[in-house]
Amino acid sequence: MRIKANKMYILRIEHPVPDFNGWKEAFDSDPVGREKSGVRRYRILRPIDNANYVIIDLEFDTASQAEAFLAALRVLWGRVESKVMMNPQARIVEAVETKEY
Repeated sequence: MRIKANKMYILRIEHPVPDFNGWKEAFDSDPVGREKSGVRRYRILRPIDNANYVIIDLEFDTASQAEAFLAALRVLWGRVESKVMMNPQARIVEAVETKEY
């Protein structure tokens, strides 16, 4: 058993997509520059009953990095909403504890 207590900030984004493959292509093109913006890792999730909905967790070392990245994403979303994705919802959360078994 391992408990991690180091701080991590996660920008969680959720939204429907008209076409997952088209969205994934746009995501992979990395228009905002995840690595240079401080993203340490990301995770893409989809509900098992809806292949056209995505949940993305982007992990950062600091809350300010996550806030700056979200601001850049909002600019991008203004240009691509309804083409690649719709109605994005985002929040920044702090990972308080992770326990592995």
